[in-house]
Amino acid sequence: MNPRTPAAAPLLLALVLALLGSGCTGGVEGTPGAVGVRDPYFPGLGNGGYDVTHYGLKLDVGPAAGQLRGTATITARATQHLSAFHLDFVGLDVESATVEGEPAAVNRAGKELTIRPDASVDDRMREGRTFTTVVRYSGSPQAVTDADGEKEGWLRTADGSVALGEPTGSMAWFPGNHHPSDKAAYDIEVTVPDPLKAISNGQLVARRTENGRTAYHWRTTEPMASYLATVAVGRFTTEQARTPEGIRLFTAVDPESAAASEDVLARIPEVLAWSRARFGPYPFTSAGAIVERTGDSTYALETQNRPVFPGPPDTGLLVHELAHQWFGNSVTPKTWRDMWLNEGFATYAEWLWAADHDGVPVGESFDEAYESDANWAFPPADPPAALDLSDPPVYGRGAMVVHQVRLAIDDDRAFFALVRGWTEKYRHGNASTDDFTAYVEEQTGRDLTGLWDAWLYGGSRPAREG
Repeated sequence: MNPRTPAAAPLLLALVLALLGSGCTGGVEGTPGAVGVRDPYFPGLGNGGYDVTHYGLKLDVGPAAGQLRGTATITARATQHLSAFHLDFVGLDVESATVEGEPAAVNRAGKELTIRPDASVDDRMREGRTFTTVVRYSGSPQAVTDADGEKEGWLRTADGSVALGEPTGSMAWFPGNHHPSDKAAYDIEVTVPDPLKAISNGQLVARRTENGRTAYHWRTTEPMASYLATVAVGRFTTEQARTPEGIRLFTAVDPESAAASEDVLARIPEVLAWSRARFGPYPFTSAGAIVERTGDSTYALETQNRPVFPGPPDTGLLVHELAHQWFGNSVTPKTWRDMWLNEGFATYAEWLWAADHDGVPVGESFDEAYESDANWAFPPADPPAALDLSDPPVYGRGAMVVHQVRLAIDDDRAFFALVRGWTEKYRHGNASTDDFTAYVEEQTGRDLTGLWDAWLYGGSRPAREG
């Protein structure tokens, strides 16, 4: 969860678009889909003209996890009559692309892959129709370096690799519509040399071994934003179980982290049950964790179903990342400006857990956050730039906003009913800050403009009163 800066669209991309819009022969009719969805911080991220419904990814990882051969089968619904469309993709070499089984013209420009279908499939590219694109690619996947030096994308580890995507890194290992507003189901099949294992999102539905290599097929049926997709390759120790509620648990731990992680990971069913009572039904059918060895990465990430930890987690971090399964993974931000809805609620979950289990009142956690100057650098709902998206105000001041809503309601039963209603209303969808403030005012029947102005958008530290 690190800040990223938007890339400027290269001149070559503009020339490609000009050609696509000029009525070149050999392609379908219609107009090109937009490049980017105009996210406030990443305007070139994502693409217009279609909604992805399913990704089928087949990945073959080389012996040192530094080489990758992939096939991405992307099923999407056109939201306009498309003459061409774009996929976010960086680094790897594209070998071929087809649309509806017919070869398609491919152009590369920076982080954009432009695909122009053959004229014979024009009818499938009309608004409302579903079409399938297959892209074959290979090469050495790369890490994406942030402005602050943090890395995402395909990261090499001591014994393999791990893919971390927030917010733009997933484009380093598969082509797609990589904005959180376009969520989809996934099938991810990863073939690795024995004795390495491949761990991903969702449920392990098949495993087969042939000639010293094993293919692991993972399936995620609930919608997932691409930044939450992961693949971890390594010499993991794995365990499977079920919670009393029937949620399938799958944990994968680097042997060097196993002993120090055991007690905390054993609390996953307890944390899920505690969270369910406060946030509503668990939104997925599987859960768990991936624990790398210390030093393999530098941050934890709430990858869907099973978060990735950069070494043995403590209980507070486990609570935070599992809370994201409700806040961020099921209820996903419409744009990256809405990230405080992820981190504010996950931080507040830590405060609630500390109150229930460690004897630290929520008010004390609030006071500590309030006294921290770092939390007042900017309003949580309006970070100055992509560089600031993972800074303290998004977390600590975001949690203070949640607590101010609780104080305004002044009835814990009503407050937690409101929270559960929020996760139900936007379950497996996207929500914005405006959606949240409107929802709270609708549910409470109150005009809370003063609260929002002071705590969510205000430029200075408000008085504690109110």
